[in-house]
Amino acid sequence: MTSDPDSSRQVVVRLDDVHKEYGHVKALDGVRLDIRAGEAVAVMGPSGCGKSTLLNMVAGLDRPTSGTVQVHGQDLGALNETGLALFRRRHIGMIFQFFNLIDDLPALDNVALAAQLTGTSARQARRRALELLDELGIADRKDAYPAALSGGERQRVAVARSLMNRPALLLADEPTGALDSRSGEQVMDLLIDLNQIGQTLLIVTHDPHLASRCASRLIEVADGRVSSESQLEPTA
Repeated sequence: MTSDPDSSRQVVVRLDDVHKEYGHVKALDGVRLDIRAGEAVAVMGPSGCGKSTLLNMVAGLDRPTSGTVQVHGQDLGALNETGLALFRRRHIGMIFQFFNLIDDLPALDNVALAAQLTGTSARQARRRALELLDELGIADRKDAYPAALSGGERQRVAVARSLMNRPALLLADEPTGALDSRSGEQVMDLLIDLNQIGQTLLIVTHDPHLASRCASRLIEVADGRVSSESQLEPTA
């Protein structure tokens, strides 16, 4: 029997028998899931199946009714709200469908703020922010405010912000959902490039094209449970 080549990689995310109930509604029903360093995992399923709740658990934005969630070796249930916020800033990057940029800050400051919130000096944060904007091809837009940016540019700023603190895990919630097809393909290319240099990704999406292009493993969720898992060969 051959061993799994991924089995020696560090487990970055572990959900162990995670349940989440809202009143009488079971949003998650005994989910078990491991994600290892360097994996790109897509989570798909119909609306209301529990995939967004799963993402919120991993992000520490919500707590399970029972079961444990570990990220980067940390049991999130052992942290209070302040501890969770600090852990999230230091170890988890997040990309949202609608960008979640601060309207009255220019692009550079939107990105730099993520590091300043963890105690990095403004000068050092702005230097790294400019490097990231340059790597993502939008350094020339550093002084533009979100309203003056295209959807694709805003998502690139959001990607730069998510990478500011060199996160162990990058979460993407419908990252191309608010973009036209061309901008969406560009963001997919960014996610592929990040994963190829070792970034661990967890992507929640309705889009099978995004999953097939960007992920190495597909998790399908139905009625709060993992209904199937499959390995994917990313397409060009």
